[in-house]
Amino acid sequence: MLQQIQQQIKRLKARGATYVDTRWYPYEKTDALTMWNGNLKNAASASESGAGIRVLYKGAWGFSAASDLADLAGLYDQAFDNAAAAAERVSFPVRLAEKDALQAQFASPCQVNPFDVPLAEKVAFLKEMDARLNQEGVFQRISDATFVRKQIIFVDSEGSEIEKTITEVFFTLQVAGLDEQGEMHERKFRLGRRGESRGWESIDREYLSEQAERIVREMNQVRTAPQCPKEERSVILLPGIMYLQTHETIGHALELDRILGYELAYAGGSFVTLEDFGRLRYGSPRLTARADATLPNSPGSFGYDDDGVPAQDNLLIDKGLLVGAITGRQMVEEANSKARRAIFKGSGGANRATAFYRVPIERMTNINIDAGQDGSLDDIIRNTEKGLMVDGDRSWSIGSNREQFHFGTEIGWLVDEGRVTGVVKNSTYKGDTLKFWNSLSAVGDSSTWEVRFIENCGKGQPNQIMQLGHGVPVCRFDHVTIGE
Repeated sequence: MLQQIQQQIKRLKARGATYVDTRWYPYEKTDALTMWNGNLKNAASASESGAGIRVLYKGAWGFSAASDLADLAGLYDQAFDNAAAAAERVSFPVRLAEKDALQAQFASPCQVNPFDVPLAEKVAFLKEMDARLNQEGVFQRISDATFVRKQIIFVDSEGSEIEKTITEVFFTLQVAGLDEQGEMHERKFRLGRRGESRGWESIDREYLSEQAERIVREMNQVRTAPQCPKEERSVILLPGIMYLQTHETIGHALELDRILGYELAYAGGSFVTLEDFGRLRYGSPRLTARADATLPNSPGSFGYDDDGVPAQDNLLIDKGLLVGAITGRQMVEEANSKARRAIFKGSGGANRATAFYRVPIERMTNINIDAGQDGSLDDIIRNTEKGLMVDGDRSWSIGSNREQFHFGTEIGWLVDEGRVTGVVKNSTYKGDTLKFWNSLSAVGDSSTWEVRFIENCGKGQPNQIMQLGHGVPVCRFDHVTIGE
């Protein structure tokens, strides 16, 4: 198959194609299991394979994909014909940033292939977790596990040949209960990075049992807690909500295709403009953010993107100043041309597709906030006069260009004169994105920094679901409206 792919690429080059690439998926396997109140609600297994072909001709892309590769020549011809048709209507001819031709391999760290683990063992584990959650006050309990393993072989007309084997394990625990007014409150836990590997070995029973006990305890505290006050306070974001704050108001806002106006689905575009790079004060000097696809053991670390560009650690915000974006080969060339200055030196290696039958688009890698020098969580609490500490994402609303936001959290703790004074329910906070990040007054040290996984980031039409991670510390922001 590899030899046939190379032959077809050469044939289209001979027909006049500027560039051709192929993503061949020999296999992609997914298992999904859900235990709901002691019942196995879902046990699904899926497998697919196929190839996606991109052709660049006269400044326009053509794409085709199929699971049936019997007529490989026809599949490549279809991509070429689509590019030729698009070339008649192209408004800004596509140019690709330079890259090296690579022969490489990548495998995400995995000691025990989850697809080698018997189904009975997986179900028994979910039952064990369900029993841990089955406690007083719990009205609804869910244990959910998803396992993914896929092989991707990338070949292009520039001489690259890259093979990747990706393994993912996602696990969630969730409980919900009713308060005296009949309102439902929930608390959940998502498995993040544990050690240097994420195969079946990342399912640590002792650790997950501890998390099960914790979320039940905290959910019951929320059920009987008073309402969150409506006032202005400092807010202390724990990693369980800090990851979402980073995702929605830094990650999506700094996708270059969104900035250029190509991506308007899922909360629209971005308030960032090309003139802002190197000039916009995005946050306080305590804020340093990066797109780091080199972080070991995270879904946002994939070795090489779907342009064949190596994973990179790129600064996005340097001590509060906007300096970079989430980029691929095409958009950096267009951005530099439209800005009439070299904002970007080359691709940031962030072009990815969710499957062989989708075209690559700019997607978040690991969008991380550097740990700071403001001490531990206890130190930050001790130095907060009047605050609200929050954790867990319950609801979120984003402005059409990511310029403002409103987040509801699963649990809140009031902080007064340097100590936690009690739990509140229905805790919320809101703000304007730039004003909020510029109010960043404390960033926790490495003891507070955690990598949280996201398995369901949506973008694009047709929709593409992508996996990534966020490494975030505890952060405090001042003069924030809460409880509304």
